[in-house]
Amino acid sequence: MELNNVKKAIEPEVSVNDVSRISSLTVIKGEVSSVNDIRVDGKVDGKLYSKGKIVVGQMADLKGCLLCNNVDFWGKMKGDIYVRDLLTLKSSSVIDGSINVNKLQVEMGAQINGTCHMINDAEYEKSVESLVTTKIPEQKAPEQKSK
Repeated sequence: MELNNVKKAIEPEVSVNDVSRISSLTVIKGEVSSVNDIRVDGKVDGKLYSKGKIVVGQMADLKGCLLCNNVDFWGKMKGDIYVRDLLTLKSSSVIDGSINVNKLQVEMGAQINGTCHMINDAEYEKSVESLVTTKIPEQKAPEQKSK
């Protein structure tokens, strides 16, 4: 078997500074959209959208809508969740609402009070298109200086 012919997936490097953080005792009302990962330990009342991963801490309290590629969830949520890939509900999580996900992992003790619908990439993209009003600008390549 020749290893040179095997294509490797290129993982984007994520710096700790590239993670948007909503710390405890912080309250946000409205819509948050980010190309980066998001960590929530505070309160969000509105829409939370990331092109990456969202981590919802144990003290977090969300109302509204959450959309992203992957989620690790410890906190509380009233509203709808849309996940392109994997939603992991930890034992302390409480969800009141609709879960729309490709893959679901639930720890013993997690509470789901609502519905769960398994979706594919196309259904996720359609949901993002209809629900997210704050569009994320396309990232441009850095300009090179001419000599």
